[in-house]
Amino acid sequence: MIEIRIHGRGGQGNVVAAYILATAAIEQGFHAQAFPSFGAERRGAPVAAFVRIAREPVLRRSQVLHPHFLIVQDRALLQVPEVTVGLSAGGGILVNSSKPSAQLSALLGLDVVALPAAQIALKHLGRPLPNTALLAAFAALTGIVDGGALEQALRLRLHGKGEKVLQANLELMREVNASVPAGQWYREEYAANA
Repeated sequence: MIEIRIHGRGGQGNVVAAYILATAAIEQGFHAQAFPSFGAERRGAPVAAFVRIAREPVLRRSQVLHPHFLIVQDRALLQVPEVTVGLSAGGGILVNSSKPSAQLSALLGLDVVALPAAQIALKHLGRPLPNTALLAAFAALTGIVDGGALEQALRLRLHGKGEKVLQANLELMREVNASVPAGQWYREEYAANA
């Protein structure tokens, strides 16, 4: 089972990101689970969401305490010790940041890939929502879900939002796919077609 924890702030689409990632995994024949954990339910408050992806039914119902991967939608949350606690050995952190990946890796002593996801989203969507960009980067980095499954999950989630919104998100995903180190976190056991 692969466990992912998504950290961000209310209004950044953390929960939506978890559901899209789980849906993409299901599109590829995996079993998946996604659910949120809220503190104060207000825009800007820290929020965590959890995703589990497995080849067998997922029976565990607890929060993800030892994730293989972290997706952090607000770089400032890296200053909160609880955000990185429990990261599995060899795990990676994908963070919305314009700072260089090497600088953040050295600062945290962990494998960090930084992507200016909010800036990319602002360019394509007119709003600095980093979730779709980070999901596209996660898919490219790990190979857990492929772009086609992620696109289908996005289509399902954005149904009713209009073709213009969907196309803007798809263009955003294409830009991200061209800018991240594809396969950097790939492991055979994570592969979508393993």
